[in-house]
Amino acid sequence: MVPLSFADEEFALSPARALYWPREQALLVADLHLEKASFYARHGQMLPPYDSRETLERLAHAIRDTGARRVYTLGDNFHDDEGSSRLEPHAAGMLDALTRAVDWVWITGNHDSALSAANSDAIGGTIAEELEIGGLMLRHQAMPGETRPELSGHFHPKFKLRARGRSISRPCAVVSSSISGGGRMILPAFGALTGGMDASDPAILAAMQPAQAIDAVMAASGRLVQFPLWRAAA
Repeated sequence: MVPLSFADEEFALSPARALYWPREQALLVADLHLEKASFYARHGQMLPPYDSRETLERLAHAIRDTGARRVYTLGDNFHDDEGSSRLEPHAAGMLDALTRAVDWVWITGNHDSALSAANSDAIGGTIAEELEIGGLMLRHQAMPGETRPELSGHFHPKFKLRARGRSISRPCAVVSSSISGGGRMILPAFGALTGGMDASDPAILAAMQPAQAIDAVMAASGRLVQFPLWRAAA
């Protein structure tokens, strides 16, 4: 993991697309989209049915590597509102073990907005629409006009570049700075079967306003790599 300063806090960003917050001993991930493969199978598109296992295994590794005692998932935890009921026994057991091992908060997103306290008995943890933790807003989708520090997901940002004659696309975080000093960050999608949106897409840039600057950041080769996406006019 590589150090990342944001909103006067110290974080660590991993190549595995997780963000660790040492002061809170918290791991933050976005867009797990558990049971995406089974959702598509119901509609006739057959995908390997092990995406939930892979996602939860990577999440378990991230918890172990950071020593996190809390996990906040920033929405679209399941690919649809019935996803939690389709978890096969192995994946369900993995999830149960994880939610028992750490304090776990599911923040709901547009794909799983029906998650409620009733679901928490089946999937563990607690459920919230959004939270404020240590002065930072945690929600699924960046709220245009927000001036408080904010962490969100939803857009699945990826940065595209050309290297050695090839076009390469990698998941990234998108970070903004603002005159108010708050700053906002969109996390990359963590799930195994999640696609992505170009980090410079107008929808992402608009969602991060007001801003002085917007950058794509990622962990690569043990260091933080930063690419400018947008700058306010002088």
